[in-house]
Amino acid sequence: MKELIGTGVALITPFKEDLSVDVEGLKKVVNYNIDNGTDYLVVLGTTAESATLNKEEKQLVIDTIVEANNKRLPLVLGIGGNNTAAVIEEMKTSDLTAFTAILSVSPAYNKPTQQGIYNHFAAIAQEAPLPIILYNVPGRTASNMLPETVIKLANDFKNIIGIKEAAGDLVQAMQMIDGTPDSFLVISGDDMIALPMTLAGGAGVISVIGEGFPKEFSKMIQLGLDRKVDEAYAIHYNIAPAINYIFEEGNPAGIKAVFKKLNICNDAVRLPLVKASDSLQSKIASFIDSQ
Repeated sequence: MKELIGTGVALITPFKEDLSVDVEGLKKVVNYNIDNGTDYLVVLGTTAESATLNKEEKQLVIDTIVEANNKRLPLVLGIGGNNTAAVIEEMKTSDLTAFTAILSVSPAYNKPTQQGIYNHFAAIAQEAPLPIILYNVPGRTASNMLPETVIKLANDFKNIIGIKEAAGDLVQAMQMIDGTPDSFLVISGDDMIALPMTLAGGAGVISVIGEGFPKEFSKMIQLGLDRKVDEAYAIHYNIAPAINYIFEEGNPAGIKAVFKKLNICNDAVRLPLVKASDSLQSKIASFIDSQ
């Protein structure tokens, strides 16, 4: 899975002002990332507002990205949820021809025990038609997938090939890196610690800020992989204010404000999310103008 080492980005779903899917805007986002150094694209993750998309809209998003990508970059598809049987059914009934792997988030709201999390992913792994990347994001799921659970899954199932680790805990990430097989990908899901995680032995990042600033962020991660520490941190500290800005009022309102400023697509989001405030949009615009 070397093609998933580096910078992946969690693609947004652009909307028109009437909140329908903006197909042309989505194509622009895809091409902007391909043209500026992104290594792979993640489709229908949390950043895509997939929780507010119906089945037909999800298929439209998939078809649009697959067509725009035209086999240029590897694609990863988000299929996850808190109903294990439903996740398996969606996996087995989806057309996965264009995809390299599945990104599957740990169950949200249910708050399973570590054994429950293990059993959930064990059941998925036994049925999965593609390699699985686990996704740990306690801030959204209300439960943390502990290193020992990840290590056990990595050792027990060869088709569980990595984790997007977004607990924001560098020590936990290092424990995963140390305890899993060498081929297992520990991928940062937290933009602010993506570089130190990479330098600690991680496989790069699945990023939000990276889709707005793909040239800079992908270069930073590559420098990290090449162990060019000073050059990498120079980029990190330059872009760090923007990382804070895009998450200040929630994701993806912040990154959509970036795309609005770049004239790539609209910044509309669907309820219960709201657009970035005028003050935040001003800070984001000033940052972009200063680059």
